[in-house]
Amino acid sequence: MTNQPYPLGATPVPGGTRFAVRSTAEQVELCLFDGADERRIAMTRDGDVWTATVPGTNHLYGYRAHGEYDPTHNRWFDPAKLLVDPHALELDRPFVQSPRLAAYGEDTADIVPRARVVAPLIDSPAPPLFRPGELIYEFNVRGFTMRHPAIPPDQRGTVAALAHPALLDHLRKLGVAAVELMPITAAIDERHLPPLGLRNAWGYNPVVPMALCPERVPGGVAELVATVAALREAGIGVILDLVFNHFGESDVQGGTLSFRGLDPDVYARTPDGTLVNDAGTGNTLDASRASVRAMVLDTLRHFARAGVDGFRFDLAPVLARGPGFDPHAPIFAEIAADPILSTRIMIAEPWDIGPGGYQLGNFPDHWLEWNDRYRDQVRRFWRGDGRAGDLATRVAGSADVFASPASRSVNFVAAHDGFTLADLTAYAERHNRANGEDNRDGHGDEVSWNHGAEGPTDDPAIRTARQASIRAMLATLFLSRGTPMLTAGDEFGRSQNGNNNGYAQDNETTWLDWENRDRALEDFVAALSAFRRDTPIDWTAWLTDAEWRTLSGDVMGPGDWDGDGFALYVPVGTESLILRFDRRHGVSALRGAVLQS
Repeated sequence: MTNQPYPLGATPVPGGTRFAVRSTAEQVELCLFDGADERRIAMTRDGDVWTATVPGTNHLYGYRAHGEYDPTHNRWFDPAKLLVDPHALELDRPFVQSPRLAAYGEDTADIVPRARVVAPLIDSPAPPLFRPGELIYEFNVRGFTMRHPAIPPDQRGTVAALAHPALLDHLRKLGVAAVELMPITAAIDERHLPPLGLRNAWGYNPVVPMALCPERVPGGVAELVATVAALREAGIGVILDLVFNHFGESDVQGGTLSFRGLDPDVYARTPDGTLVNDAGTGNTLDASRASVRAMVLDTLRHFARAGVDGFRFDLAPVLARGPGFDPHAPIFAEIAADPILSTRIMIAEPWDIGPGGYQLGNFPDHWLEWNDRYRDQVRRFWRGDGRAGDLATRVAGSADVFASPASRSVNFVAAHDGFTLADLTAYAERHNRANGEDNRDGHGDEVSWNHGAEGPTDDPAIRTARQASIRAMLATLFLSRGTPMLTAGDEFGRSQNGNNNGYAQDNETTWLDWENRDRALEDFVAALSAFRRDTPIDWTAWLTDAEWRTLSGDVMGPGDWDGDGFALYVPVGTESLILRFDRRHGVSALRGAVLQS
């Protein structure tokens, strides 16, 4: 095995460009493109790394790999397949789904993107702006920007639009400390979507880890760097949602696009050779391999050098599987030891669908974690069938899950995956038929309640009750210990018409309706955020001296935790901040003035 004294990918060097790619093939060719013309150059092998150096730097390129083709033994080498560099940073076109991608011997050079040579980022990044306890604001770039009337039409749907003054004003109004961007790397639609006339709107099906999506980031790395800088100038950090649990080559029926055709061992297999399916896609990355972890760290360092504050990891237990989840997996120590990555914010989605896949609370002490127990128990309390004691545990930072003094909990009531905040108060059942799967997709047992009517209604009593529930949950979110996360549009009543799995709806179902937003609710959220920001306490670790009392002001007794709520008396200097969580009357916070839901 080579010591790899040079980086993988395409690197400008004096007089030209050096290409380096990891592959277990018998022969690898570098393919350079000038329009439709392709020039193939044999590469030199050093262990499992193949290299070639050519004059010039303005290249569009890919690879072809030769060797045995025997899928039953995990050998997928097919020189007819143009392969994307796993370390590509930019592509010249989006990925398109086609049966040809999986057909042995069919050339795919006309439909597979070429990678573009881009000089790697080398600057040391500034420290993150975001700090745990501050507001995270999650969104899909296309859904967030496509219908905003102030955004120029040719900029809608792109990362560059996030620097528009109208959007910056909205983020500042809400007190957003960091935007969390759902995947902006190049992804491919799942095979079943094109025949249905649908597209993947979310981007959780990437092909290679750091190549930016040509549609969402048409200006490439420079556009990302400039937008991150503009957000930082406005005091807003950036967190990227990244997918390292699988890639878009899918199961054995999927296409050969990159890794499968170069180094198929990146995908985990059982002893009998079956592809592991811990990600639900038919292929799961094998992070027990040092080369896979190196690829992950290379990706994180690249985006950190672009200026981002941190990362949210989709189905994060996969990173620590080998094959079972190990809380002391090597990748955690490697990230902690890295001089750049050790300064970044790390957030885990702490579950996957594999054996032992639910790992809430088991990530390193300096990582934050999405807390679905918070989500569900806050909803249950305000729905009317949850205990006050359970709500108290979540408001207090979920100490039953996170043992550290400062809570690592990312608190949320709704996220991109599932009902919107408004829809969980208006629908008791999912309504996903537009996804083309006979309403079988999406979570079928969400904690939601329609207040007496399914969907939109003109009944004033139901509408008032829904508003009260929404405001109570929002107030609970902003008055809880931990890090609050809000999904874009929930602050002004966004609806997906009961669709709780909007991944396939790249249309007005998921595009925010800015012109018809509930501005009163938006102002309420802004006031909640300002109250949290301006109250001089540490919202990640403020319970040491707090007193728990009944709603009538008495000390809580054992039987009171099954009641309709509680009050928290929190010392703030010489005063007390009184937080009341009352199922009958909502939430209030008293500290010289009353902020009510």
